[in-house]
Amino acid sequence: MRSPRPHRLALITLFATGLAGPTMAEGTNTGTSFIDNFDTLDTAIWYVSDGWNNGAHQNCTWSKKQVRVENGIAELTFEQGKLGERSYACGEIQTRKRFGYGTYEARVKTADGSGLNSAFFTYIGPADKKPHDEIDFEVLGKNPAKVQVNQYVAAKGGNEKLVDVPGGANQGFNDYAFVWEKERIRYYVNGELVHEVTDPTKIPANPQKIFFSLWGTDTLADWMGTFAYKGPSTMQIDRIAFTAPGADCQFAESVACRTN
Repeated sequence: MRSPRPHRLALITLFATGLAGPTMAEGTNTGTSFIDNFDTLDTAIWYVSDGWNNGAHQNCTWSKKQVRVENGIAELTFEQGKLGERSYACGEIQTRKRFGYGTYEARVKTADGSGLNSAFFTYIGPADKKPHDEIDFEVLGKNPAKVQVNQYVAAKGGNEKLVDVPGGANQGFNDYAFVWEKERIRYYVNGELVHEVTDPTKIPANPQKIFFSLWGTDTLADWMGTFAYKGPSTMQIDRIAFTAPGADCQFAESVACRTN
């Protein structure tokens, strides 16, 4: 089904919409190639969401206490605990810089639990005085055997596709990657091409920030499954890399080693 993405769409009501999307060349202060193996949480790269939620659909409050790095792994946790307007706390990190065309790769083990969403995605929107553009990998806790890929262009989504994650996204680390070009987006799971988008109306053009998030819902059961808290849950990130077009690949298994 169509991912409602209300936690992004809610922002649109706060800002003027209908802005013309720029060409990629118009993006300013966009990031260059980087790799982060999470030896530490580098706050020069990452901003930690803290002290708010993204709307009535989200049953947790973002908290910096739900984000930590241990033994080369970034962990985002979801757990019970009154915080702000919500009875649960959850974790999110986002890059301070925006990134454009290139190869995006993350090695992730997702959280357990129906009603939870473990997400690796890029996003920009009205809060940054840009249209809502987005490229997604989302594992819904109700079915960790699949990952949902999707794009938004100027707040228009409806491009969801579910693809298999052999062995289960929550059972071990898996590699998720997309190669974003002007004419196409290619999605990969564990190095295998699983989806390709070539319709120009479905390909974002605005540089975006990179996000990892773990959050839950009481209201989006049709999409994310019925929420039933069974204890703390954790999303783990082993590595993130962005490789600019034409740049050298940054680790041996990188999709960019084959596509750049």
